[in-house]
This record gives sequence, structure tokens and C-alpha cells, in this order.
Amino acid sequence: MKIKANTPDEYVAQLPEERQQAVLKLREIFRSKLPEGFQETMSYGMIGYVVPHSVYPAGYHCDTKLPLPFINLASQKNFIALYHMGIYANKNLLDWFVTEYPNYCTTKPDMGKSCIRFKKIDQIPYDLITELATKMTVSDWINLYEKQIKR
Repeated sequence: MKIKANTPDEYVAQLPEERQQAVLKLREIFRSKLPEGFQETMSYGMIGYVVPHSVYPAGYHCDTKLPLPFINLASQKNFIALYHMGIYANKNLLDWFVTEYPNYCTTKPDMGKSCIRFKKIDQIPYDLITELATKMTVSDWINLYEKQIKR
């Protein structure tokens, strides 16, 4: 499912109705619970939460014109995807998430390196994602990024 949008609102407006509410709820979690300094934008064709150049002028090492990505939210063909770079780069955060997941869901998490896939909208663990959103500040992410990812 490829969506062409210039703003997060345009992105949501193009989603199938059954996915709009879930994506809006996830957006609200990130907009209200991410620590100060992250900015909502469009990033890689998805809704993104990034460290803007005003905070981290070096930008993303793969393309320094882009702000430093942290979380992306996308509606894919068969699932809603949450890409969380903190989980990718911080084993302790990944371990915490995987350990907590069964307290919120009866299924195992469907995950890739940074991707968490939600195939059943009614099984998205919003409370767990709310807690996840609070776990890493902008400075935590920049420090981890510079140590673990930027080469």
C-alpha cells in the first residue's frame, strides 16, 4: 500500500477507514508521550518522528539533508507497521519490549530488526506503546545513534 502524502494528516486521510482510527490513536500517543524535541513529519513516505536539524544539525548519516529518524508509522498492505530505531539500536529496550509484550497481548510480537507489525488492529497494545514512547529522550537517541549506528 503506497500512499503519497505531504503531511501526516494527508496520509491518514488516504487510509482505509478501518485503519484510520488505529493510526490516529498511535499518532496521538507519539505526539503526547514522546519526550520533548521529537518532531512529527513525513519521512520515507510514512508518518515519522524525527530529531530535527535544529536539534541535531548533522542529520541522518545516509542522507544528511534528512533529519535523524526515530520512529516511523505506516499502513502496509497486510499490517500496520511501527519502526522504532531505539529498539533496533538498544538491546535492553528490545528485551524490555519483548518481555512486556505478553502482559498486553496473547500472541507473540511479530517483529523485524526495528519493525513491529500489527496484523490485527484490535490487538495493538496501545498501553505498551504508550510506555515505549516515554523510554528514550532526544539526547538518549542521539547518543545511542552516534555510538551504535553512525559510521
